[in-house]
Amino acid sequence: KQWFNAEYGKQWYQRRVRGEVKQVKILGVIAMIDEGETDWKLVCIDRNDPMADSLSDIQDVEAKMPGILEATRDWFRIYKVPTGKPMNEFAYKGEWKNRDFANNVINETHGYWNALMSGQNAKINCANTTVTSSKSNISVDEASGVLASQPEKSGDGPPVAASTQDHCFVSRTVPEKVCH
Repeated sequence: KQWFNAEYGKQWYQRRVRGEVKQVKILGVIAMIDEGETDWKLVCIDRNDPMADSLSDIQDVEAKMPGILEATRDWFRIYKVPTGKPMNEFAYKGEWKNRDFANNVINETHGYWNALMSGQNAKINCANTTVTSSKSNISVDEASGVLASQPEKSGDGPPVAASTQDHCFVSRTVPEKVCH
């Protein structure tokens, strides 16, 4: 369904630009169930990060950064709760899967994407301006025409529920090993 990249290392906090392409090393994956669909969450590290040589697989993340995987899983479990949605669940009992498993997931889903872009799924409109090998590739002028033919936006949309403006705090007991 969707991909999320949980990037670890010493440079994880550096500002990224939307659409930026980074060379990363895949370390593992977790299968979150979001509204009944699998939502794969990849763990990776920037290949240029100073920690990249010391992290090769998911068990290295736990060894070098104790508690970070558990905290990340907890965040994915609860991050939609403040909007009124239930906590997310996980496949595989919430277990982080290793690099080989993650690479198999990537290859399988890339195959689905290739099939989609080649026009093998007639139910989905795949019109795009960037995948030149796609049967659905259209020119920028054609795309502009499609956008121009859409009705004007009317109003500001539905009102925002006041409950979504509340802050949500989660209290959790942290294992001692995390506090070194």
